[in-house]
Order: sequence, then structure tokens, then C-alpha cells
Amino acid sequence: MPVLPGAEPFRHEGGEAGVLLCHGFTGSPQSLRPWARYLAERGLTVTLPLLPGHGTRWQDMQVTGWQDWYAEVDRELRALRERCARVFVAGLSMGGALALRLAAKHGDAVAGVVVVNPANRMHGVAQHALPVLRHLVPATKGIASDIAKPLSTELGYDRVPLHSAHSLRAFFRLADGDLPQVTQPLLLLRSPQDHVVPPADSARILGRVSSTDVTEILLEQSYHVATLDHDADRIFAESVAFIGRLAPGSVKEPESGLGEEGTAAGG
Repeated sequence: MPVLPGAEPFRHEGGEAGVLLCHGFTGSPQSLRPWARYLAERGLTVTLPLLPGHGTRWQDMQVTGWQDWYAEVDRELRALRERCARVFVAGLSMGGALALRLAAKHGDAVAGVVVVNPANRMHGVAQHALPVLRHLVPATKGIASDIAKPLSTELGYDRVPLHSAHSLRAFFRLADGDLPQVTQPLLLLRSPQDHVVPPADSARILGRVSSTDVTEILLEQSYHVATLDHDADRIFAESVAFIGRLAPGSVKEPESGLGEEGTAAGG
């Protein structure tokens, strides 16, 4: 299946500081593209991959699992390390969980972590029913576009494939066990009004990581997909300040003329 318009991956070759952005479950790079462009315009090398099974149709996701999604971001991180002196990982929702596991597994190869409304576990009765329900029902109602800002929408599936949801449940347990291995500086931004991921997930992450340099910021005007919401500019600015503090000299004055895929127009 062709990739949906807007769901394409984003890459930009910038300076010696690189950022890997990870999108969320059933979402696509579209939800993080404005963030990616903001980072790229300030001279950073940026990669925002499309996770396997995402960005086409939900049926394609049904045959993928956490191993596929994590393998993709792990490959991207290794590639970034080959051309950047310092590398940061960042993510939204499930992408936050992916970023945290990358930090746990790659240690000093990751200079810092930025997560927005990170997910840590499944909640409610549905999670206990998944092992059986996934064999009876292929999909359930989608979770995309939890956004307070009028006319702002997320390009994500309108259905959640239950085989993939079951795999995500297993990944959350694995990633939670890795959290004490996260020692890097951490910037966590969360929305008090989030209809997808409850505050308990961020609280657990903050309570289990071993990082000593930790900053938590509340996004009072946004829902779950805060990167497309009222607080988007604050997320972008805070992440750049965080990177600039940890990698002095890496952030430049905004560049102009970036093409859609991050390359300079005409270059």
C-alpha cells in the first residue's frame, strides 16, 4: 500500500548534533513533522522515520509488532551515531516509550531524552481481555487526534488493530523494566488533560528512571497530541533549549528554504 500523503518520513542533514524523533502508536510522522522542521531549521541533523505498519492502512499494522517498531528506531539511532557527535532521542506517546528504551539500551551513545505524553502501560479492562479478544475482533475504535486546538488533526488510523495492541502491551512491560537503566538528562512534557495516556504513566516514568537531570513541564492548553496543539511552540522551544544546554554550539539561527523532506531547497 502507498504511504498516505503527509505520513512520509522526514530527514535533514544538519550539524554534528542529531535528533531521532519517534511517532506514536497508529500515528505517523505527520504528528511530529512541525517539530522535526523546527529542529532542522536550527541546524540540527534530524531523522523522523515511519514505523512499520503505520501510515498506510490499519490492516497493514495488524501483522507488525513492537519488535518491528523498535528495530526501525534502533537502526535509525545507529545511523545517526555514525554521522553525529552527539545524539538525542525524542518521542510522543508510544514514541516516548521507544525513546526511553533506546536510551536504556544505548547508554552513553544517547546524550539526552525528550518525551511528550509518554505511554508506559495499558489501562482498564481492555488490556486484560486483549489476549483473547484479538482472536475474535480484528480492531477497535481509534485513538488518533486527541487535540484541543480547533481544525488541527492527526493523520492516524481510525481503528486500533488488536494484534498490534497486544504486542504493544508486551512492549510496555519490557520498557518499564528498562527504565532504571535510563541515566541521561530527561525532559518530560505532559498534558494534564490527556484522553489517551493518564498522568500515572509520566509519574511512573519519573519515579523509575535513574536520571538526575530531570525537567517536567506541564502543557496546560493541550491534549494528547500536544505536538499539533496549542503548546506545540513551547515543546519545540524547550527541546531546543534542552539540546543547546547539553550540546553547546549545536543550535544555530533558523535556516530558511528547507524542502519538504528536510533538504535545502535547490540543494
